[in-house]
Formats: sequence, structure tokens, C-alpha cells
Amino acid sequence: MNWLSGSWALIGELTLTHLTIAVPAIIASVLIAVPIGAWAQRSKGVGGVVLSFLTVLYAVPSLPLLIVIPVLSGVALRSRVNMVVVLTIYGIAVLIRQCAEAFAAVPADVLESADALGMSRLRRFCTVELPLAVPVIVSGTRVVITSTVALVTIGAFIGVRSLGTLFTDGFQRGLTVEVLAGLVMTIALALLLDALAVGVGALMTPWRRKQ
Repeated sequence: MNWLSGSWALIGELTLTHLTIAVPAIIASVLIAVPIGAWAQRSKGVGGVVLSFLTVLYAVPSLPLLIVIPVLSGVALRSRVNMVVVLTIYGIAVLIRQCAEAFAAVPADVLESADALGMSRLRRFCTVELPLAVPVIVSGTRVVITSTVALVTIGAFIGVRSLGTLFTDGFQRGLTVEVLAGLVMTIALALLLDALAVGVGALMTPWRRKQ
């Protein structure tokens, strides 16, 4: 417990660093996966190939991908950018299929009504398809949040500081309390971001609160 009492500043610093890696990756995953998922749902042939490719990509272990991306892109191995890129790839792979299914679940008669009103493709997407797909997208985003917050800790093995640093240092020094601190804070961050996603989803679908 002596370690804990003198390490609150370190825990706070690593928690903030963890957030600066996880949050951009989560946001980028959603912003990329939603339009690609909508496109994949419309383009059954090519879209199916893209979905299958991303599913296979998700099966690639994270550590090898953290090494491959710097080789391909030129970013530094131990940089936060490398972590964000890899986590975004994983997030897209998790979310894109659910996005496609969300748009596929939009009732055909609703789309026909929107077309009958003379809506453009973009307006129909933004005002009809996307709002109706939000609940499923939020559900997928919650999975992305959990996996991303957890995977950030892997960066500690290549020297990227995060709450994972508490795991590696704790195991090396035999400090169980340090490992537990990292675990508790990682879970707390995942729960916090999950609650935020639920709140955003509720704000975007006010009609569901009236049901």
C-alpha cells in the first residue's frame, strides 16, 4: 500500500495517456466504419469481400501488427500514432459488420417513403437511415470501446506508456498492488467510456426514450 499512496500522480498521468490513445482510435473507428458499413450493405459483392477481409484482419495478433504498421507507414514503433492506427484498424474490423447489419435492418417501406418525398441519397442517409441504425451502431461501438481500452495496455510491451505500464512494472517488481491499480483503472475507463457511448446514443435517439 506504500506504493499506492505515493503513486497517485503516476496513475493519473498514465490514465490520461491511456485516454489520449484509446479515444482517438474509438472515434476514428466509428467515423470510418459507419460509411464503409453503409456502402458494404449496398454493394453486396464487393462489400462482402471487404467484410471478410476485415474479419480475417481482426484475427491477426496485435503485437505483430504493431510492428508491421511502422514498417509500412514509417511511423515510430514506440509512438502513440502507431498505437492509434493499429487500434483503429481493429475497431473498424469489429464495428463494420454491425454497421452493415444496422443499415440492412432499416425497413424497406421507410426508405421508399423517403424516396417518395424526393429526398436525395445523402439526405435520406443522414435523416432516415443513420438515425434508425444508431442503436445497433452504438451496441457495436460499446464492444469497440471495451476491446480498445484493453488493447491499449499491449503497447507497454513495445514501450508505449499507458496503464499497461503498471502491469509490466508491477510484474517485474513483484508489486501486486501496482498490477491491481492498472487493472482497476483500465476497467474504470472502459466503464466510463461505455456509459458515455450509451448517453450519446440516447441523445441521438430521443424517440426511444418515449417508448
